Parts: sequence; structure tokens; C-alpha cells
Amino acid sequence: MPSGAVRAPAPSRTHSLLRRALWWGVLTLTGGVERRGRLPRGGCVVVANHSSHADTAALLAGLDARHTPAIGAAADYWFASPWRSRICRRLAAGFPVRRKGGGLDDLLSMSDELRAGRAVVLFPEGTRGGGEVGSFHRGSLLLAERAGVPVVPVGIAGTDRLLPKHGRLRSALVRIRIGDPLPAGVTPGEARDAVAALHRRTNAESLRDSVVRRRVAAVAASRWGLLLGFGWAAAEALSWPLMPELLLAVACVAAPRAALRLSLAALAGSLAGSLLALQLAASGVQLPAPLTTERMRAEVRAQLVAEGAGAVRHQPWNGIPFKVYAAEAGRSDVPVGDWLAGAATARGTRTVAVGLGFAAFGMLMRRWRRLYPEYLVLLAGGFAAGLSVIVLSWR
Repeated sequence: MPSGAVRAPAPSRTHSLLRRALWWGVLTLTGGVERRGRLPRGGCVVVANHSSHADTAALLAGLDARHTPAIGAAADYWFASPWRSRICRRLAAGFPVRRKGGGLDDLLSMSDELRAGRAVVLFPEGTRGGGEVGSFHRGSLLLAERAGVPVVPVGIAGTDRLLPKHGRLRSALVRIRIGDPLPAGVTPGEARDAVAALHRRTNAESLRDSVVRRRVAAVAASRWGLLLGFGWAAAEALSWPLMPELLLAVACVAAPRAALRLSLAALAGSLAGSLLALQLAASGVQLPAPLTTERMRAEVRAQLVAEGAGAVRHQPWNGIPFKVYAAEAGRSDVPVGDWLAGAATARGTRTVAVGLGFAAFGMLMRRWRRLYPEYLVLLAGGFAAGLSVIVLSWR
């Protein structure tokens, strides 16, 4: 090993699997990650474009763990302090490469790792660039030549939108395209052109979407979406037979970023509607209550006698509509303050959890947005079946 070089951590397939699972999960939650192509068997030097710190996460999520990939990282940045060094080594299998003096020795120290079948990932631009792929340094090619392994070009797209240089994290789909190994004796310019072509091709691919999803997302993200969530939930607390969670299942999958606002609007609507239902029932007004049964009302009355306003905590789990609890609480003269406290906790837990859960599902399914209409059909069928089972079970 050349003097002064620092070898990467000893490869472990288990650690590589854990790292891949970690970064795949993170990128899935932030918009999705997909890979096309595969690395050849045996060791190889991977050269990729570099526009974001998220490039490392993308490659760790996309490359097979059997190659136990090691990532070359700038020594003056990622290894400038003990805590950065630990993070880089443990979470990214990083090894330091000096950008000024000694960098080639650092690279050549990985020759034995390559011959043993490991993949060494390098960003030959040397730093994060802009929209276009910059010129390549020669070190990665010399390393491949010394170890007798192929150079594999990889194009990465989407990371510049996910985590822009000097910007904040946002939701974006990340794509990785692995090209064919380059011929022996390739020049830095030829390697750069191969990576640039993959990057342009990958970046130009549009994510197929559904017109229905786009329209639903536009409404969900607007003030009309908040008004709809509030009004739907308020109506359900009074008489409307369809729970607000159905609306959240439709809207939060289409517009995950709006999920928390929509959930809170639905919660506010539920509480406002239940207060009105409470007062109407206490005054002797009986509103229509479709898809409810006398057995539901009898069960709620028994719970209110035994537990008071705290009985509403059962509502998220037993299938009895919220409007039944609100109406029976009014007829039982439950104090408004007690009711509001109990209902806020019970409904809040369920409504926000459901909204955020469907938002996470929408992010996981981002690459299949074109199937949103089919999702709506399945959702409608599943909801109808579930509602039928609940109503029949309470007869």
C-alpha cells in the first residue's frame, strides 16, 4: 500500500446489506429510487456524475451489496473531524481521497480490494458540479488499470432536485442507470462522455403520471382542499355516512405534502361538527344517521354511562361512527369541555395517523402514479366491503 494512504474499512456483506436497506428506505420515503442495469461480476471502478451529497446515498441504495461498494470521499471535507469521519465510514463505507497532494496514492491503495471483487465508487469530477457533467480526473482510470478491473459508467438523475447544492431536502425521484463496462485504455474524456450520456438519458425520462392524480393533487394542495376536508368531516360528525378517512385516502396519496394540513383540517371539522351534533341532540333534534344500527347506539349509551366522555376513546377501534358517539353524548348530557377533550384525543390520533400513513404510501408509490385511477377503484371496493362488514356485524 502506498505510503500515507488510508485503506477503506474491511468489506462486510452484512454491513453493505444494512447500508443498502437504510438508504433505500430513506430515498423511498423522499420520493423513490429506481435502478436500471447491473454491475458486472467481480471488482470494478464505478465512475458517476456528482451534483449532490445525495449521490452517495443513491449509489449505496442502488448497487448490489455483493460488491460491498466503497465510496471515495474528499478527505478535506468528510474526514476533517472525527465525527464526520465516523459517519462517512459507517454509513457510506467511505475512504478518504486527498484532493490536493497524495490523492492518487489514496486511490491506488484500493487495488487489492478491487482484485478481491469489491466495487470502488468514485466521482471523477472531484466536487459537486452544476447541471452538466464536468471534466474527469484521471485517477479512477489509473486505479482500474493498476487493479486490472473494468471501469463502469453510471448516470444519476434526480439528486440535484432532492438535495440541491447549498439547498434544502425536498421530495424527488432518484434514478440510477448503470452502463456497460468501458473498454481498456479509455481516456478521461471518453469516460466523462459515457457518464454524461447516461445522465442526460436518465434525466430526460419523464415520470408517467395520471391526469386524475394531478387534478386531485391540485385541489388537495389548495385552500379548497382544506375546506373540503373540514366540511366533509363536519358533515360526517352530524349525519354524512362516509368517514373523512376515505377523503384522506384519496387526497393524501395524490398529494403527500398536503397530508398534515388536510388531516388537521379534517380533525377540526370533526370536532366542530361533533359540538354541533352534541347541542342538537341535547335539544331533542334527531338527525338522520344512515348506515348505523340500534345496537351501535345501545353500545355507546352503555359506554357513556360507565366512562362518561372518555368512552369516545373506543370509537377509532370498534367501527361505530363518530356521529353516534356525538349524538348519544348530547342525549346523555355529557359536559361540552369533557367531550371536546376526549374527542380531540381520540379523533386526533386516528385522523392524523391515517393521513400521514396514506401520505407515506403515496410517496412509496410515486413511480406508479400512472396507476392512481386503479388505486381509486380498489380503494372504493375495499371501503365498500369494509363498511358492509362493519354495519352487518353491529346488527
